[in-house]
Amino acid sequence: MFEGPFGESIIKRAVEKGLVRIHIHNLRDYGLGKHKVVDDAPYGGGRGMVLRPEPIFAAVEAILEGKGEEKGEIPVILLSPQGRLFNWRIAEELSRKKEIILICGHYEGVDERVREALATDEISIGDYILTGGELAAMVIVDAVTRYVPGVLDDEAVRENSFAMGLLEYPQYTRPGNFRGLEVPEILLSGNHAEIARWRRRQALLRTLKRRPDLLNPASLSPEEREFIMKAMKEEESHGCQ
Repeated sequence: MFEGPFGESIIKRAVEKGLVRIHIHNLRDYGLGKHKVVDDAPYGGGRGMVLRPEPIFAAVEAILEGKGEEKGEIPVILLSPQGRLFNWRIAEELSRKKEIILICGHYEGVDERVREALATDEISIGDYILTGGELAAMVIVDAVTRYVPGVLDDEAVRENSFAMGLLEYPQYTRPGNFRGLEVPEILLSGNHAEIARWRRRQALLRTLKRRPDLLNPASLSPEEREFIMKAMKEEESHGCQ
């Protein structure tokens, strides 16, 4: 499952440059008995299977073996719908870690003792259920990699949507007119200061319309907050007509 996404685009280049190392550990390598069992029926009955604690503990302990004092600094993250909700701030936080371990849940869940005695953190990528934590791990690796120094240039990181606290402004490319839909004239003007001002205001308007919850914590100037208040009043007046 991991070979495709980790062998393409930004992640591929980051690995080739030695900026990021990704190791995939097969839980069945630590499975029990000749059949390498990793799951079992839940105590108390119920549907599905639960991942046993022994293979997960063995895998993580094998990874941490020989790390010495450093192993206490390595986050062991259980990917779970019960975890804290992943966002760009967590991605940036994890990018500063030398190593991280991601445990992919599966089936009906993971034995609770993994959560109690092994994982140091739990992360969810959204309020929905996936077949397993593999897709969540790919999302986290992709997002974290973008913040590793040298993977992207500093300007690209700064301009990432959400990293500036707002949704991104509209983007256009050629042709200037497509099926009667024209590129805004300001983008053709060559006036970089006015273009930057337009883009910032468009980001404010788009965030106000689609994700107003992002505005309160965003770093905005008094002029920008006044601009938002004016836009809100205009929206209210249009709604009353």
